[in-house]
Formats: sequence, structure tokens, C-alpha cells
Amino acid sequence: MSVWKLVRLQFLGTAHFGELGIGIEETSERVRSDTLFSALIAVYARMFGSQAVSELLQQFCARENPPPFCISSTFIYQQVADKITYYLPKPLRFPWNYPDDDLNFFKTYKKKLNYLPLEIWQRWYQGEGFADSDELITYTNDGKSQGNLNQARAFAYGTCYKKRPLPKVAIDRVTRATNFYHTGIVQFQQDSQAHSGLYFLIHFPCVNKTLEHDLQAVLKWLGDEGLGGERSSGSGQFKAKWDSLCPTWQQVVDFKDNSYYTLLSLFWTNDEQKLHEVIADEKASYEIIERGGWVSSSPSGYQLRRKSIRMFAEGSVFSSEPIGKLADVTPLGFTNHPIYRSGISLSLPIKVKSE
Repeated sequence: MSVWKLVRLQFLGTAHFGELGIGIEETSERVRSDTLFSALIAVYARMFGSQAVSELLQQFCARENPPPFCISSTFIYQQVADKITYYLPKPLRFPWNYPDDDLNFFKTYKKKLNYLPLEIWQRWYQGEGFADSDELITYTNDGKSQGNLNQARAFAYGTCYKKRPLPKVAIDRVTRATNFYHTGIVQFQQDSQAHSGLYFLIHFPCVNKTLEHDLQAVLKWLGDEGLGGERSSGSGQFKAKWDSLCPTWQQVVDFKDNSYYTLLSLFWTNDEQKLHEVIADEKASYEIIERGGWVSSSPSGYQLRRKSIRMFAEGSVFSSEPIGKLADVTPLGFTNHPIYRSGISLSLPIKVKSE
């Protein structure tokens, strides 16, 4: 029997989540699955030792068995009073009953709704689909509609966080020369009316209480240490809340119409046959992003750049369930240990508008 858990991360201050190509002066509002996986594995290695983490990674690399767990990327949640709104990435296919003859609807759908509240996501992609009371056109005209989408906080995503530049000064160790620069930070909503943070899903193909307990301990350590960049300044610290799925979430993961699947994580594979099938699938709709970064545990003391790889992004849609792999991104000359990037995918079944 498989087990699903939902983990909420409530940040104690600011955070910096870098993305390849956006520069240190910018920050994302969330963390993708490969970065989260790497952070968990790094802490797991420090807590339980090199032998334990090596055995765990071997389970992920074994082809004959499913991975011990799969995780989604992190996404925004917002709590107002007792109601929690979970935002999911909008699948890259139109929802059931999508009207295809209205330009105003398309502009709002395309530009303002990159993430959907859980109840709207479920209705559009697993239920009856788009309804006439979904007031996208009205919202475009006056911004004050009280229809289904506004009441579900579909347009409130941008109120959950703020991004701002933080001025910093770097001092050269030899010349003592100074260099003024900015780094981008994100501040999640924390006030008396509402608070927000990040959440992710974790799926265990079979019950494993020991691994669950170990990962909860890893998350506690990671929360004290911080997730993302600028940790030496206290950024990225959080408290984690590990929950079972509520009834709505349980219905979403148990949905049985397996016509299509949409990614909640990044997805990578080097299986040429599967990759060809995905690319040649006329029903697929996907986005590909490049993932890179640095190795912080270089024996020389200098950071080395990992090998860059290209992955399918969250929201990509396929007509069969994508099964990803760990990618070996160890830089040339680095011999301490293998460096992996997780392309192991977590997806949900959906139904979409017929062609």
C-alpha cells in the first residue's frame, strides 16, 4: 500500500532561491524538486553517514524496484483563518470544457493563472471542467468579480510573498577592496490576517515507517540550517509540518482516469526509447528547462560547476505516466563522491480538453 504525505514549510524569515540564469540579484518564490532532493540527501548523509546515504541512493538507482520515495517541487500555500489554499502548477493543456472562441478569456487564462487553487485545479482537470461562473472575462474588465475563481483565491497568488533586493558588501580578503551588490530575497506573508509558505508532496510506494521517521528528522535539521542561498545570513530557516492528506487531496491522488498525467516535479531520463516516445507523442505538451549549479564540497576548497542537464518542467502533460531517474552530474575531476540530480518524477492523473 502506498503512502502520501503533505509537508508544509513555514519560513521564519527571508529566503533566497536561486535559479539558473536569473542572477543573484533575483530569486524564485519556490524550490524545485531536484534542489529539494539534493538538500535532503546532503543532510541525510551528515546525519546517518556515508554508508547509509550510499545504500539509499542505490535504491533510487535500482531499475527493478520503484524508488523509496518521490517528491514534488515546492509550491505556495496560503492560510487565511482556518482555510488553507494550496496552489498547483497549471497543466500545459486546456481544461475540460475550455471555451476556445474567446480571446479575453485566453489572455487572462494565459497570463494571470500560472498556478491554480487546489479546488479549481481538481474541478478543471479531474471533475466537470470549466464552468460559465468561472469569471475570467469579468476579472479582466474590473478586477473585482465575486465569481468562483475570485472566491477560491485564484488571483491571490501574488499576495502570498514579496520579492525585494537586499544590499550587500563584499570585501576582498587580500586588498580589502569593497564591492557593493544586491541579492534577491523573498519574504512570505506573515501577519495577523494570513500567512503563507511552501509545501510539497511526498509519495512512498510502500509503507516504510523508518524512512518516514528519518526524513522527518532530516527536515528538522534542514529547517534549522536553512534551505536555499544566503544561509550564513539566516535565510531559508523554516519549521516543517508533516501531515497526512486531507480528503480533497486524497481524491486528487486517487483519481482513476489515467488518460493524461501532469508533472508536479521535474522529470529526466536518459532512456532513449522512452525519450523518443515522449517527444513523438502528439498529445504531450511540455516545457524543458536547463538545470545547473555548483558543488560545494570540492576538495580544493573552490566551488565546481555541476554538469548541466535539461529536464521537463512542472505542468508538462504526457499521455503515459513519466518515470524519471537520477542524473549523474559529477564534474570532471571531482572524486569525493558521485553528484546526482533528481529527475525522478511525481505526477498526477488528469483529463484535458479533447482536440
